[in-house]
Amino acid sequence: MRYTNYFNMTISAKKMKSLKLSKQANGTLSKVVEMIENDEYCPDIIQQVNSVCGFLKSVKRELLAGHLDSCVAKKMVENKSKTIDELLKIYNLSN
Repeated sequence: MRYTNYFNMTISAKKMKSLKLSKQANGTLSKVVEMIENDEYCPDIIQQVNSVCGFLKSVKRELLAGHLDSCVAKKMVENKSKTIDELLKIYNLSN
């Protein structure tokens, strides 16, 4: 399923979900900055940092799933070796 965003471009459902999660991470990160500036209790700040990390991990997972679902199959036909190198690069960046 594809959606049209405010730039009149179509975006996959996976990217839309990634966008939503990214915005949630951004909002939570803003809250972390505010909490640090207000000298709030460290464990409370750490809990919010963990939330940001969780959101970003979900963003990465959704983007990778979308890439594997839509791009990789087509790219494998075009240039299998280059596509495998790209997947290995993504894998190595994830660890």
